[in-house]
Amino acid sequence: MSELLNLPPAVAKGLAAWHEMVATEDMSDLESLIHPNAVFSSPAYWNPYTGSAAVAHVLQCALSVFTDFTYHRQFATEDGHHVTLEFSAKVGDLELKGVDLIGYDADGLIERFEVMIRPLRGLAALAEEMKQRVDLTVLGKAPG
Repeated sequence: MSELLNLPPAVAKGLAAWHEMVATEDMSDLESLIHPNAVFSSPAYWNPYTGSAAVAHVLQCALSVFTDFTYHRQFATEDGHHVTLEFSAKVGDLELKGVDLIGYDADGLIERFEVMIRPLRGLAALAEEMKQRVDLTVLGKAPG
C-alpha cells in the first residue's frame, strides 16, 4: 500500500503503529494509540462506545473475528487528521468490504474510529460473532 502524503508527523506515527499492530496481529499496546475520550461507531452497534478501553476492546474483538483481513487503499483529508482505510476480509465464509474512518488529534491519538461494512450479510455475520466475544463490562454495559 502506498504511503499517505501530507500527514502530520504525530498522525503518521500513530497510523504506522496501527498498521504494524494489524499486520502482526499484536494488539497488546493498542490502547496507547487511542485518546482517553475516543469514540467508536459501527453499523453493528446502535450507540457509539467511548473511552480508550472500550474502543481498544471492540477493535481487538473485531480483528479477532476477521480472516484474510487486508487494507487496500488509504486516503487522508487535506489537513492529514482524518484517514480512510479501505479493507476486505472474511467472516466465516462470507466476504466483505469496508472502510475505517479514523480521526486523529494533534498528538496522533485516535479520537474517532468509525467502521462501515458491506454487504449486509457480512455485517450481520460480524455482529453475531462480536456478540460472542465482546465483554460488555469493558464497554460500561451490564451483561445480559
